[in-house]
Amino acid sequence: MTKRLIISAVNLVEGGTLTVLRDCLSATSTLGSKWEIIALVHDRRLFNHPWVTFLEYPKAKNSWLKRLYHEFVLFKRLADEYHPDAWLSMHDISPRVSAKRRVVYCHNPAPFYVAGWKDLRWDPRFFLFTLFYRYLYQINIHSNDLVVVQQEWIRQAFQRMFHVENVAVARPVGTLEQDSGHARPTILPPGVFLYPALPRTFKNFEVLCEAAELLYHQRGSGFEVRLTLSENESAYANHLFQRYGHCPAIQFIGRQTPDQMRQQYEAASAVVFPSKLETWGLPISESKQQGKPLLVSDLPYAHESVGDYGLAAFFPPDDAKALANLMASILDGCFSPIQHAAKPVLEPFATDWQSLLQLVVGK
Repeated sequence: MTKRLIISAVNLVEGGTLTVLRDCLSATSTLGSKWEIIALVHDRRLFNHPWVTFLEYPKAKNSWLKRLYHEFVLFKRLADEYHPDAWLSMHDISPRVSAKRRVVYCHNPAPFYVAGWKDLRWDPRFFLFTLFYRYLYQINIHSNDLVVVQQEWIRQAFQRMFHVENVAVARPVGTLEQDSGHARPTILPPGVFLYPALPRTFKNFEVLCEAAELLYHQRGSGFEVRLTLSENESAYANHLFQRYGHCPAIQFIGRQTPDQMRQQYEAASAVVFPSKLETWGLPISESKQQGKPLLVSDLPYAHESVGDYGLAAFFPPDDAKALANLMASILDGCFSPIQHAAKPVLEPFATDWQSLLQLVVGK
């Protein structure tokens, strides 16, 4: 008898979360013909998974009221119609549905971020998220058979904040990840420092731009800082362009296709990741796969994502001078990454999507 898994993901349309969703859907092929897969998405054109049945909900992102209507009213009706054996909610909210197993994947770290005036000015929606997202997480969270997070520190935070014990850690990257980067790379001029990120205030672009200005004043040309932003894609992006666009070393290269992104990684002398808030930080894993030097914020998420990779160095996330010094060491061929060890993760723990799906469906 065929079983049915419904994956609700109507809010995942860009960036790392869309990558996570695509990886999840790809892994559902390992469940075999005994499972029918139905995905609830914003736009089916974003996916190429012919064994998955897609149901589109383009209005779910129009407003928070519509989003909540979908989660707590419309999806309940859908569950009553389809009678799923398992329901996986991929975007934080625990919907009001009937299923034999219910699992929520929580990837928004907003409750653990202390927002400031910059967030209020340039991204007021995110500022409000940080205030009420913990209450949104709380709704129905105890109805789940399993809560999934991406890192051990988030599991501990969830257990403290929401008093849930059934929390699994699941890496958003699988066994293809390479942690063998210990050889010193050859840096060819001009040195390219890549920061692949969407224009979100917590991504902390300012510290990298300030470091680039310091380095440019010290040594002039010979390096580039590439930001995957466009001048007018948001108020915050425009602010960054107006503030730092005059610096010849800083290049606003816009959003990249997957093929373009691979080319950017290949061209990079190092990847910089100064973000102050992540549940994982997929560019860290992508940089490790490429064997690139990593300059990352000295924060818990980054240490867990870096693991035992041998080409990483950490800097205080507000210290542009420390970052500029690390960038100079890359350019001068004297980069000295620290020895960094991965900490063990307790069970339940899924190292890839295939093993996570086994937890989701209850095998």
